[in-house]
Amino acid sequence: NGHLHVGDTIIVAGQEGPIVTQVRGLLMPESNRESRVRNQYQNYKTIKAACGIKIAAKNLEKSMAGLPLFVGRKEDEVDYFKNEIQNILKTALSSIKLQETGVYVQASTLGSLEALLEFLETSNIPYAGINIGPVHRKDIVRASSQLDRKPQWAVVLAFDVKIERDAQDHADSVGVKIFQADIMYHLFDMFLVHREGYKKEDQEKARHLAVFPCKLRVLPEFMFNKRGKIICGVIVEDGFVKLGTPICVPSKEFIELGRVVSIELNHKPLDIARKNSEVSITIEPVGNEAPKIFGRDFDETDLLMSKISQESFDVVKDHFRGDMQKSDWQLMIELKEIFNIL
Repeated sequence: NGHLHVGDTIIVAGQEGPIVTQVRGLLMPESNRESRVRNQYQNYKTIKAACGIKIAAKNLEKSMAGLPLFVGRKEDEVDYFKNEIQNILKTALSSIKLQETGVYVQASTLGSLEALLEFLETSNIPYAGINIGPVHRKDIVRASSQLDRKPQWAVVLAFDVKIERDAQDHADSVGVKIFQADIMYHLFDMFLVHREGYKKEDQEKARHLAVFPCKLRVLPEFMFNKRGKIICGVIVEDGFVKLGTPICVPSKEFIELGRVVSIELNHKPLDIARKNSEVSITIEPVGNEAPKIFGRDFDETDLLMSKISQESFDVVKDHFRGDMQKSDWQLMIELKEIFNIL
């Protein structure tokens, strides 16, 4: 809207506040050519709306794309537009709802920032901080606040922006990850690899506390040892049994038989046996528990189940649910009720 002249005072948004500068040149490509195509530009003294131009002026290196440009004809207009452009940027950024925990997002323009945030929302990736323009040390300081919450979110997603050296140095020293890309999907893929690494690390730390759901039925014709260390054939009626799974008999007042220390199929060791598998297992008593005897303490009519607790249920829910089949999680909910877990 309006006219723009060489010598006009313009006000644009900058990374460190409004930029006030004078137009030194107005450039347009030759007729019938696009401005993004490399060619000879023509200089103009005055430009009338509406057309795409390039402006030559001082101090525009830190200007922010995607926001209005104002012309101040008088001194009071310059002050007015400085406040106006600050309010526009503040309103645009404050309208974006941030989470307490999440990544820090940096983009080259307001439009690209909004596009990236929309993509993150649809991908269920929370964001706790945002900014426009190159990544500076202050952005790393803000992103580093996640280190005390969840280190996996101490990440800067830099979309089509430059990383200043002091920012990279500070990120390396405090442990903030910076992922930089000019294509949104590449940035997303980098973060997914990062998150998967943290997920596997958390799983390994919690694995010794996890108890997965299973229901087993004893095959009495394959009972090899009835007392103490029970060795028998079973069919996995539901869920899956893993090495280390604690086994109990809910129908017999939840008596505990011990932990599964071996699983075999055709004399070959397994780490896991899934639903409908017929395998041989060894259940070893734990601690000073009196040895249980098949035929006296329990028999083939009783289902053996993994013994879950509030702690083990929470660990599986927090760290392993995404890796489980729907039917396995349904069994987990069933066991939760059987064991009266809140």
